[in-house]
Amino acid sequence: MPTLPPEHSPDSARESHQARELAESFGSDPDRYDRARPRYPEAMVDAIVAASPGLDVVDVGIGTGIAARQFRAAGCRVLGVEVDARMAQWARQQGFEVEVAAFEAWDPAGRIFDAVISGQTWHWVEPVGGAAKAAEALRPGGRLAAFWNAGQPPTELAQAFAEVYRRVAPDSLAARWATAAAQDAYSMPHQKVVDGIRAAGGFGDPEEWRFDWERSYTRDEWLDHLPTTGGHAQFSAATQDAVLVGVGAAIDAAGGSFPVRFTTTVVTAVLREGHDRHLEDHLRPGGYVTGSK
Repeated sequence: MPTLPPEHSPDSARESHQARELAESFGSDPDRYDRARPRYPEAMVDAIVAASPGLDVVDVGIGTGIAARQFRAAGCRVLGVEVDARMAQWARQQGFEVEVAAFEAWDPAGRIFDAVISGQTWHWVEPVGGAAKAAEALRPGGRLAAFWNAGQPPTELAQAFAEVYRRVAPDSLAARWATAAAQDAYSMPHQKVVDGIRAAGGFGDPEEWRFDWERSYTRDEWLDHLPTTGGHAQFSAATQDAVLVGVGAAIDAAGGSFPVRFTTTVVTAVLREGHDRHLEDHLRPGGYVTGSK
């Protein structure tokens, strides 16, 4: 099952950045979220740090600090911006300074940074307003880097997972995501991010970087991970239990553990030298344009 929601909710005409109740569902169990969510490849962290002019970083949607800890370990000074106060408090307990705000409405207060990063989060940000806010916060030559993990279990097991969702919760978002995973038809919201960066102005041409890696999951690890994914956010307790029983049985039948092939993709762009951040004022009558918050 992919670890990233699609850019459009399959059962709604809303854009993902407008689905605030889903975006804020992850803070209901931050301990599980931090424990079970996959990390990011060190090669990606090193590439972003090496391509940035310095070590001052804003982490948009810092969550529990999964990406932030990796960037801190690489020598960065990380400030978090997080819309969910529960997640923000968890990250503070990991030693991070975190400001609670939707990123589009966040005030950098004159502070300038070398990189704006966003792990598994930028699809919750209004694309143009978010990119414009990043331009406001970056120094010339600074880098915006939004990145996502997407995981693919072995095909037969992915199909077995999809069948569980079709049987237990056929009309759910999770059922549709699982079916997309089984068909290897998953796509990330990269074009919308690229379009937002271009529309905001000030950045050079966006690039996409890709990092392929693999990790093995045991049955218990995968069942711990599943409730942290967006497709499970609105399940009743009974539905959640039925899904976990069915998925657990499928994993047992496959031998109790399995590999997941991950692709981590980065959409990134550099703020042009000589960029005047005041040129974006037309985007923000009293504040940057945002989606529903």
